Amino acid sequence: MKIEKALEHYLLSHIVEESPLMARLYRETQLRMVNGRMCSGHLQGSLLMLLSKLINPSRILEIGTYTGYSALCLAQGLSKGGVLHTIEINDELESLASLFIEESGMRNRIVQHIGDAEVIIPTLNESFNLVFIDADKRKYLEHYKMIFPKVSQGGIIIADNTLWAGKVIQKVARTDEQTIGIMQFNDFVKSDPRVETFMIPVRDGISVLRKVSE
Repeated sequence: MKIEKALEHYLLSHIVEESPLMARLYRETQLRMVNGRMCSGHLQGSLLMLLSKLINPSRILEIGTYTGYSALCLAQGLSKGGVLHTIEINDELESLASLFIEESGMRNRIVQHIGDAEVIIPTLNESFNLVFIDADKRKYLEHYKMIFPKVSQGGIIIADNTLWAGKVIQKVARTDEQTIGIMQFNDFVKSDPRVETFMIPVRDGISVLRKVSE
């Protein structure tokens, strides 16, 4: 969500400081990528890192690596011996994310998968304590249904962009598949008795779901 620059500066000055590595990754993303705004950034990244540290997961799944900012934030909360699996369909992004994962010293804790999440997810024989969904908005609900059986009881599912620049409360064109996908996901999880759901109006909206039953 849009906030005044002065208020944004105040927020950023009152949370944990961004590391030089993460600041450089964010800058490289803005310089190299056409859609650099897709990068989580310091505000959202700090929230993801805090949630992960509170959960202290042994296994994390991320759908949508992009340049690796969110993966590195989430990995900060891994328990001893924990592993994060991150999936990215665009192979052109692999090298940049890999470069910063290597430099972070977390190569042995972050596993990069390049390809379609619908193909890769069924091959992951893991139970995940934390899942972050941030890929093709048209497939949010499909990805949710795929990963749900792999989420441990009490596990957390986080979905990004669930307010989608406010389009979720506007009249939507039938051709706007991205917005429709987000709205379908939001409506489904709100009515899903297997999860407890909360939406946080940070940046483009973050939904946090807790699995309470199968």
